[in-house]
Amino acid sequence: MSEGAARPAGAKPILVVGGGIAGQAVCEALRRRDPEVPLVMVCGEPRLPYDRVTLSTLLASEGDPASLQLRPAEWYEDNRVEVRLGEEVESIDPQAGACRLSSGEALEFDRAALCTGSDPLMPPIPGIDLEGVYPFRGPEDCLAIGRAAEGASRAAVIGGGLLGLEAAYGIASRGCPVTVVHLMDRLMERQLDEGAAALLGPAMEALGAEVLLERQTERILGWARAQGLRFADGGEMECDFVVVSIGIRARTDLARSAGIVCERGVVVDGRMRTSAPNVVAVGECAQHDGIVYGIVAPLHEQAEVAADTLLGREGTAPYGGSVMSAKLKVMGVDLVSIGDAHGGAAAIVADDDASVYRKIVVKDGRPTGAILMGDVRGHELLLESVRAGEEVTDPLELLAAASRATGADLPDAAQVCNCNGVCKGAIVEAIEDGGLGSTAEVVATTRAGSGCGSCKPLVTEILHFVRGGDVEEASFLCPCLKQTREELAATIRGHGFESVTEVAAQCGTGRRCGACKPGLAYLISEINGNRHREERHARFINDRVHANIQRDGTFSVVPRIRGGVTSPAELRRIADVAEKYEVPMVKLTGGQRIDLLGVAKEDLPAIWEELDMPSGHAYAKAVRTVKTCVGTDFCRFGLGDSIAAGIELERQMEGLYTPHKVKSSVSGCPRNCAESYVKDIGFVAVEGGWEIYVGGASGSRVRKGDLLATVPTTEEAIEVALTFLQHYRENAEYLERTYDFCERVGMEAIERAVLDEESGEPARLRERFRIAKAAVETDPWLERRDPVHPRQFVGLEPDGEAALVGPPAEAVLAGAPAEDAR
Repeated sequence: MSEGAARPAGAKPILVVGGGIAGQAVCEALRRRDPEVPLVMVCGEPRLPYDRVTLSTLLASEGDPASLQLRPAEWYEDNRVEVRLGEEVESIDPQAGACRLSSGEALEFDRAALCTGSDPLMPPIPGIDLEGVYPFRGPEDCLAIGRAAEGASRAAVIGGGLLGLEAAYGIASRGCPVTVVHLMDRLMERQLDEGAAALLGPAMEALGAEVLLERQTERILGWARAQGLRFADGGEMECDFVVVSIGIRARTDLARSAGIVCERGVVVDGRMRTSAPNVVAVGECAQHDGIVYGIVAPLHEQAEVAADTLLGREGTAPYGGSVMSAKLKVMGVDLVSIGDAHGGAAAIVADDDASVYRKIVVKDGRPTGAILMGDVRGHELLLESVRAGEEVTDPLELLAAASRATGADLPDAAQVCNCNGVCKGAIVEAIEDGGLGSTAEVVATTRAGSGCGSCKPLVTEILHFVRGGDVEEASFLCPCLKQTREELAATIRGHGFESVTEVAAQCGTGRRCGACKPGLAYLISEINGNRHREERHARFINDRVHANIQRDGTFSVVPRIRGGVTSPAELRRIADVAEKYEVPMVKLTGGQRIDLLGVAKEDLPAIWEELDMPSGHAYAKAVRTVKTCVGTDFCRFGLGDSIAAGIELERQMEGLYTPHKVKSSVSGCPRNCAESYVKDIGFVAVEGGWEIYVGGASGSRVRKGDLLATVPTTEEAIEVALTFLQHYRENAEYLERTYDFCERVGMEAIERAVLDEESGEPARLRERFRIAKAAVETDPWLERRDPVHPRQFVGLEPDGEAALVGPPAEAVLAGAPAEDAR
């Protein structure tokens, strides 16, 4: 159990069975009501609770599974929640108040909450057990599907419901052709009518997902591995892998074996009580009034009631059921379905040319459901209207009013964030009571917008409404506690802190949501001149394994090639390594480097060893490459030796971490072949010397850099660049690029700090730069010979890469020290 989570002698805890969103919601609801009651949460998965709602984002875009984690490991320690990871409750005896874990350990409890969730429904068809057939339920599924999509000629997704379409979109986003095979005559038939479905099909096909309707899959073809599908009508299609997403089945085995009444789910009443008086059930495993809810919003309502029941209170009104609502998380397809949108009297506003369809259904003068496609404005207002059962005299006017609705028009009971069950009233209360002045603070405090993020604009709108437009949008390193970079820096200096753990213990930073830990890790290292205690658990996955994670879970390896200049011997080693390890792609990067793409995590140490080249730091928030042109060595227009200057500049800067990545270049003349005007730091050779530009950008935003100085020699140019770099390192907000920093601070202030030698500040900056550079490890890839911990380069760690911002869970939750500092 975690430090601080020890149970009082003789006290029996409340047992929470299941470490999903429901289990987490129950723990948080209990802690809000009672900070002392002992809690034990048993998680069957080898990781702390994560946000399954946004799982599809892992498949559709590059990401780390640990980024879905709901709370950092410290949250469980601070809130005295004992967590058992990777263990199942194999049997439970409610009457005796005892259960047995898969480890063989027996646990006693006072009361229990069953939050066992559900399993993906896998149809009993021939071939379902073949290799290359995947459910779409967890992070491992996303990684496996992503790997299968790389290079595949076609994928098949069986199931045209919400998750099936999100899986298809994720696969198509990776450039893999995909076909959705659906049994019914339209997609999402439970949520959509024919009008909306007629728009959805073409919208999915426009994104690269073919749709086959009224196709019953009879068999998955293949010998050892899936190779296609055969349909009941005799037709067939070829594919390289299959994703199955046709629904879920409530996990009731534990409850049934304990004699608790179950039907489709564990039967509960309005207080979420099961047939066992000291046991409640919450989430996808629970059946209330004949309904098992397979969406996340109801479980938050259920958790509040369950917490009162577990504590013997009646503070919350009985759970009366939830209005079903669904939002498709596919970029470019806006779709929301609310309640029962079939039958009744319907008011419809449609525009086929604009792919807009808005419908509200009214029965007996009250709204029962709505469908919004293409234009989902006001869906929160319509959801609350359906939930409240308001009388409607003019359905078309209600649709029109919804399209005009702002955050000010929503009632306090309106659900703003379905992912975390946050209503407008809770957001307003948090803003008023906490004096919140920025969207980041509201998200951190209420968690509205921290899931899929689609409600963030509405959160900002509500903030502006409550504050009367007086919105600070302050930049906090830790929004949860409203701590700025400057305040934390002063605390670190004042106490001489040398680790993230020390700051977190003193200030609470990073212990609530954990998102600020990488920024805090950088701040600690910068203030201590890299003479700090490195704690890898506070770093992003890229920094933990010194490689850039790709969307399929593999990594890219970019060796150091200073200035883009290499040798035949280096090229041979790179080619030999690429062939030996069957690297899927070898690419020349925009920064004149060679990138080996698609490397398995476990192969990283061996590849680094055989390359025998230092890391190019192409994965971190750090100094990246220095691009060069050929300059005076070969170019007839060259005015300056750009290659020598670029190599020396890179040598002086390499290995330093920065608030965000820093890309540089050196052009040998104003023809600017190395694109120096649009780099974070750029040199351009002119008659009589060098121009130094800073704050350039050439990505989604294009910005010509600001001219910082013109100097006669290469040595002076490098000195100015390093002085600017240190000023940026010390004063920029974490994740603030140089172009934003230059605009925020202003070039006049930057010039004073970097160029005004009489003030003494440039000399002090250069001295602090030298101290930091002297402490930099020459090559982080040398960890291949001395890993930080045994699993550093071995697949998924037990808690899903330790957690984006948290120590290895088994260490923290067992009260053991975190990873050794390196």
